[in-house]
Amino acid sequence: MRESRETIILANWKDRFFAWIVDFILVSIALAVLFAAISIPIWFFYYGDDMTAVRAYKNVQPLHYIISSLAFFGYWTYFEFTSGQSIGKRLLKIKTIDVSANRIGIKSAAIESFGKAFLLPIDVILGWIFTNNKRQRLFNRISNTIVIKLKKNPDVIPEDIRYTKD
Repeated sequence: MRESRETIILANWKDRFFAWIVDFILVSIALAVLFAAISIPIWFFYYGDDMTAVRAYKNVQPLHYIISSLAFFGYWTYFEFTSGQSIGKRLLKIKTIDVSANRIGIKSAAIESFGKAFLLPIDVILGWIFTNNKRQRLFNRISNTIVIKLKKNPDVIPEDIRYTKD
C-alpha cells in the first residue's frame, strides 16, 4: 500500500512581515479616514485660541491606541477565521492553518490575532527566542497555528482533470 504524504511549506519571516505591512497600511488608512471623519465636528466646536483642541487631542491619545488595536484585532480575527488569509497574506500567497493542516476556528483566530494586534514585538521576540521548526510566534504556539506558503503549481496536471456534466 502506497502512503500519500503531503508536503507543507512554512512561510518565511520575510513574507509574513510584508503581509503584516500590507495589512497595517490598509487598516491604518481606513482608521485615519474614520478618525478624520469623526474629528471634523471637533474642529468646529473646539477650535480656539486657548488650545482647547490640543488638550482634547492629548486626552484621546490612549483611546486612539485602544480603538486602533481593537480594529486590527477584529480585522485579523475575521480574515484568519473566514479564509485563513488577510489581504496581505493573499497578496503574498501565504495562509494560516492549524498544526494539523486544517482551517482554524474562531478561538484560534482570536488568540493568534491578539498577539499581532496588541503585543507584536513581545510575540515575535519570544517566538524567535524559543523558536521551533514550525516558525511560530508565541501566539501561534498558544493557538496551535502555523503560517504556510501556498503552492505555486498544483499537483493536478491538466490531462488528469476529468470533466462531467450534471
